[in-house]
Amino acid sequence: MKIVVLDGKTLNPGDNPWEAVERLGELTVYDRTASDEILQRAAGAEVLLTNKTPLSGEMLEQLGDLGFISVLATGYNVVDVEAAGRRGVVVSNVPIYATDSVAQFTFAMLLELAHHVGSHDEAVKAGRWTDSPDFCFWDSPLVELAGRKMGIVGFGRIGRRVGELAHAFGMEVLAADVNQANPPEYEPFQWVEVEELFAAADVVSLHCPQTADNVGMVNRELLGRMKPNAFLINNSRGGLIVEADLAESLDAGRIAGAALDVVSTEPISPDNPLLSAKNCLITPHIAWAALAARQRLMQTTAENIAAFTAGKPINVVS
Repeated sequence: MKIVVLDGKTLNPGDNPWEAVERLGELTVYDRTASDEILQRAAGAEVLLTNKTPLSGEMLEQLGDLGFISVLATGYNVVDVEAAGRRGVVVSNVPIYATDSVAQFTFAMLLELAHHVGSHDEAVKAGRWTDSPDFCFWDSPLVELAGRKMGIVGFGRIGRRVGELAHAFGMEVLAADVNQANPPEYEPFQWVEVEELFAAADVVSLHCPQTADNVGMVNRELLGRMKPNAFLINNSRGGLIVEADLAESLDAGRIAGAALDVVSTEPISPDNPLLSAKNCLITPHIAWAALAARQRLMQTTAENIAAFTAGKPINVVS
């Protein structure tokens, strides 16, 4: 069985071997694949693995040997799933691998917004503490999280884990989700609608999938509901936010800060307005990338392929 990986560099930059997948067939791994290289490299493959390399319906029609696509991620919008279904190509994803990593990263971002540890470290090393007339100084408000409200949009596995961490910090948790079932046991907790959540929360954290219905949902109107001392965090998908509107809100001081691990175009465009926005932290889509999470992703991908070859596919999204 011929297995082709179109963009394997981020999953295995050298510390996460392909051995579990290699045992299942004839494996070819490309670090990355340009759009004009996809058909040539995928030709003859029975199994294709992709993370962010798009597979359109037109492409799938030309890959006659293809039977299975395993997306090296939870989000699978890079594949035309409907076209795959018409072709009889099974598509699977990896739904659980980075829950703890993304939740942890969310709080890394929040704590940086609350304390600006990095910039204070830079100030100390620049000599400002040495030259200070006082035994301490700070350049920005230091925010205690206990007693504040964490608003979570999308209360799936990751959102729920973020809620547990917020509760451990002494925060009240508000959640907005299309499925308001199985509330957590901790209190205080409350289901709310998105508009109410943005108005009431001191921290808004996005953990919902991006769909045709919610692209650009965080716009000027919704941002206008937020408290002026509130923070916005996005570790989900960049397209959820109208970036020009967020930059405007930050620069005008209508919200206190934002932290983003995702943007609408990745890698980020040099003209993205958030690059110069006030109080905006941006990281290069790494919330998922802890080694432990990537090892789970690799193992589950191997299990997806093995299940497909056994005639009992798992984690099917098509």
